[in-house]
Amino acid sequence: MRLIVMGYSNIGYVCLEVLIDLCRQLRDEIVAVVTHEDDPHERVWFKSVKELALAHTLPVYTPANPNDPAFVDLLRSLQPDFIFSCYYRLMLKQPILDLPTKGALNLHGSLLPRYRGRCPLNWVLIHGEPLTGLSLHYMEATPDSGDLVAQVQIPIAPDDTALTLAEKMTAAAGKLMRRVYPLLRSDAAPRIPQDHSRATYFGGRTPADGRIDWQQPAQQIYNLIRAVTHPFPGAFTTWQGKKLFLWSAKVDTQYSGPPLSPGQARQQADRLWIGTGQGVLLVLAAQLEGQAEVSGENVAPALACLDGTILGHDN
Repeated sequence: MRLIVMGYSNIGYVCLEVLIDLCRQLRDEIVAVVTHEDDPHERVWFKSVKELALAHTLPVYTPANPNDPAFVDLLRSLQPDFIFSCYYRLMLKQPILDLPTKGALNLHGSLLPRYRGRCPLNWVLIHGEPLTGLSLHYMEATPDSGDLVAQVQIPIAPDDTALTLAEKMTAAAGKLMRRVYPLLRSDAAPRIPQDHSRATYFGGRTPADGRIDWQQPAQQIYNLIRAVTHPFPGAFTTWQGKKLFLWSAKVDTQYSGPPLSPGQARQQADRLWIGTGQGVLLVLAAQLEGQAEVSGENVAPALACLDGTILGHDN
């Protein structure tokens, strides 16, 4: 079998790692690895698919547009049996999808047909889901809509963040690929149509989407904070024209101080609370723009200037 592997980030890395090992055992061949050049404006916190491929002397390509006819012709010349897309960020059009004799498959970070589209890891946390997963499916022109080959469920703990959930998903991705690839190559893998009536779709996110709306309930704001905390750009509010990032917080059901308006900060001793539309948040880690991040017992002393102020009203 001849494979083209397209991938990025940690899930792309671990899937390539597994496929390299399986191809060695099964005497299959990875004829190309397609990935991205790192964006200098993006914080790169994940392993490099490119470096892994080069370490194994695999041909690596980083096209700006994989659908360019010249690049499609190059891939066609490699005569692939399979194409695997594992967190590759660019949409693949039909000419590429038609190349492999046994199919083009994508690994998506949700339990399809729910959470089709971009950033499913972040969206499931924002919505407070108790469960997510990974779906390996055949690619079609319509994103994330092709027949399913395999899924794995991943429970979401109440204190999971974007990073801890990403770690769970990365570990699960490697196990799924190791289990399913031998079935695919022997034509023994299932092919199950998705129930499109159950589909939900969410688009991409930008740093600006991390702005906190203090009219929302504390639980909803907590979910946003954990969904976009490190290594993502963070949830933020504003104070005197500066951004205030909340990197960690919790809903404080034991708060016994005076009532707080949405966005109102309350500092007492070594604690800092903020009122919401329903309930109170206890701040555990924060960072005022231009200053160092503070956490734990350092939060309240460092941000005592916020006491009594209403956050987010200076825009």
